Amino acid sequence: MTTTPRSSLTRRSLLGATAAGALLSATGPAAGLTAGRAAAAGRAAPGPPGARPGLDPGRLRAAVADLDHPPATAAQLQVSGSVGRWYGSSGVADLRSGRPVRPDDRVRIGSITKLFVATVLLQLVAEGRVHPGTPVQRCLPGLLPAGFAPITLTQLLNHTSGLPEGRGWPDMSTPERVFEHRFDRWTPEQLVATVTWAPELKFTPGTVQEYRGTNYVLAAMVIERLTGRPYGEEVAARLLRPLGLHGTSVPGDRRHIPGRHVHGYRRMSDGTLRDITVFDPSSSWGEGEMTSTTADLTRFTHALFRGELLPPELLRMMSTLPPGEVRMADGGPARYGAGLQTVEVNGFTFWGKTGEFEGYASFTFATLDLERCMVLSFNPERRDRSQELMSLRVAEAVTAGGPARRAPRAAAVRR
Repeated sequence: MTTTPRSSLTRRSLLGATAAGALLSATGPAAGLTAGRAAAAGRAAPGPPGARPGLDPGRLRAAVADLDHPPATAAQLQVSGSVGRWYGSSGVADLRSGRPVRPDDRVRIGSITKLFVATVLLQLVAEGRVHPGTPVQRCLPGLLPAGFAPITLTQLLNHTSGLPEGRGWPDMSTPERVFEHRFDRWTPEQLVATVTWAPELKFTPGTVQEYRGTNYVLAAMVIERLTGRPYGEEVAARLLRPLGLHGTSVPGDRRHIPGRHVHGYRRMSDGTLRDITVFDPSSSWGEGEMTSTTADLTRFTHALFRGELLPPELLRMMSTLPPGEVRMADGGPARYGAGLQTVEVNGFTFWGKTGEFEGYASFTFATLDLERCMVLSFNPERRDRSQELMSLRVAEAVTAGGPARRAPRAAAVRR
């Protein structure tokens, strides 16, 4: 089975990137982990009559059962849409107890947080409280250097702002360093200060696309300025409570994941495995701090793509790529709309978001017609490109057989 060039898994495609980490030495029963690696529990429900190609439960089960490539302590996958439904998991939620993973277990979702922030900001646009072409400098006066060219809210959301690379972050180059800084406390203003060291932007806004987490720190700050409330309260009031996403929260600087959750672990330089679940997420404020469940992310993705959260024109904006001449900084084609990123696998065009946190990796992607929606969460022992193996294997399993049809709505929209 092959994929199109755009489905190659980099940290900008089916693997997200944020900054963070945590504590707790852990020794778990090896037998529980071995059993988790051997097989995945799964259940499937059929799609509508005549839907093809259908889901292959065996292939889906095998995709999440392999916890050796990459080394991981747990994995779970929810597939849904008109093609049918399937859920499977492998590994354990906690190496100490050997408890199996459940679909309502909470995990850190990293940069999938950005999808919630973009949705709320665009709801404020729909209410006429701000225009997507408004410069962020007008919303947050005095925060950015005077030498920065105007950056519109759209350019924040689609990563064409031109913000410089961040400076002033602590050394997190080794697992030991991550643990050393796991309880560092950051304010939004300190996060913004990591990209305001330069007198000018890296490039003219709107001309190049380069993923920058601070874009969404600024977007969350705009939400707070417009509403007068913490952005997390707006996310809860506008999205979490109306949709019944009881397993999803914006933790702020709370170190612990509330309720039943999957533990994250990190392989140390000496080969030992340590629990890294407890972590101060303030270093990812506004762009990568949220916790959720695969069930909640599935519900949220369906509600968004069905048009329950935004009017049609703003939903289209989320999946609208910049003009064709705008490329990624690495020369590749643009792949971010105003909140959603796109990837093609076996002829399917998916839109969604990836997320990564120390001990956790996730994605939620769906075709725009909701024929297929896939939500993956797993717990890699290392934070490196080996995580791509799981993401690619799952995407291949979900799309095995190619698309049943090529819906025009599923194509990338350019403005």
